[in-house]
Amino acid sequence: MADITPVVPALAGTNPSGVSASGGGDAVLNPRGNVLIRVNNGGGSSINVTLAVGPNPTRPGDGTFPAMTLANQVVAVPNGQSRIIGPVPPAFNDGAGKVQVTYSAVTSVTVEAYQPA
Repeated sequence: MADITPVVPALAGTNPSGVSASGGGDAVLNPRGNVLIRVNNGGGSSINVTLAVGPNPTRPGDGTFPAMTLANQVVAVPNGQSRIIGPVPPAFNDGAGKVQVTYSAVTSVTVEAYQPA
C-alpha cells in the first residue's frame, strides 16, 4: 500500500504523472474532502476500483438534506481507458484523512490524485 499525495493544479498548467497502482491498494490524502482520483487502465481487461467508506458513513438529516448512509463506491475502468473519480467527500476518509482505494487488478494500472485549489 502506498500513500498518494494529491497534486494541486496550477493556472499555468500541471504535467500529470501517475504512479503504479499498488497490489494491496493505495491511500489517497483527502484533507479538504474534494480530492479527484484518476485511474488509467492500460491492462488487457476491465478492472474495478473500490473506494472504501470511512468510519463515519452516516450523515444525520437536517432541514435541507435528508439523512444518508454511504457504501463503498465501485467504479469500473474498461481496458485502455481512464476514469476520474470524485470529488470524493470526506465520509470516505479514514481516521488519518485518507481514502482507501483498492483495485481488482494492477497490471499496467496507474493512479493520479488532484486537489482543487
